Amino acid sequence: MFDFRPDPDCPKPEAYRQLCDAADALTSGEPDAVANMANSAALLWDFLPDLNWAGFYRLVDGELVLGPFVGRPACIRIPLGSGVCGVAAAKSETQLVEDVHAFPGHIACDGDTNSELVVPVVREGQVVAVIDLDSPKKARFDHEDRAGIEKLASILSDRI
Repeated sequence: MFDFRPDPDCPKPEAYRQLCDAADALTSGEPDAVANMANSAALLWDFLPDLNWAGFYRLVDGELVLGPFVGRPACIRIPLGSGVCGVAAAKSETQLVEDVHAFPGHIACDGDTNSELVVPVVREGQVVAVIDLDSPKKARFDHEDRAGIEKLASILSDRI
């Protein structure tokens, strides 16, 4: 049995260290990408407060396709370059969006979302997926969140 629980009072960098350690422990040696994304989505949901969606979109045949997630039902396919996820994948660059309503071409899968953090997962120089975090709070994500999720993406890059 795994019982990874964050310390609710620890500083954000420490919470991300604990999150990454838990993801590493759960995915190390497991060859199934779906299982690894599912467990990682569950960890994100448990470790990060104020989310309304946490999960993955996989790059399949030139478009993003919904992967394992926690939250309300979501858009199934996103073209590269469209919305926050599509831009992150097309540019291979993290997108930290304080107000999604001000983001040109934002795709509203959940009308309650106000801020978003999308981090590409890159293997051998190619985007294979994105980690997508949504929050109903404006400006929920900051540079510490970005660094923590980028570290997670690095750990998962050869496991999904």
